Amino acid sequence: MTQERTVNKLERSAADQISCQKALDCARAAIDKKAENVKILNLTDISGFTDYFVICSGMSDRQVQAVADSVEKTMSSQSHGLLSAEGYSDGRWVLMDFGDVVVHVFLDALREYYDLENLWADAPKVQIPAEFYGPGASLLN
Repeated sequence: MTQERTVNKLERSAADQISCQKALDCARAAIDKKAENVKILNLTDISGFTDYFVICSGMSDRQVQAVADSVEKTMSSQSHGLLSAEGYSDGRWVLMDFGDVVVHVFLDALREYYDLENLWADAPKVQIPAEFYGPGASLLN
């Protein structure tokens, strides 16, 4: 019985590593399109509907859409299907659900209004590697 619990914990750890890598890949795709203030929240222990949030901002509706396109293209190229998406046509807040990772791409003013980081303040933040930003980065975690 004890061995079963250990195996399940190890499997969960491996699954969490895969989910975390997906979140990092989403963050990199967003950063590649100059998304601002990119954050990854680990919701594994506090949410039943997803493991990670990736939250970022765009400065215009077109940039919000470009960031969403980049994330979808990156995930699709890795065979991670988009389960659902909302808000793309308006370009104000695009919500993309990949199951274990949910990506929020906000127009900057709306991000402040909804303040998801404060709503999920108990969630630990995942460090985004500095090399994702390249030289001349303006906003690191």
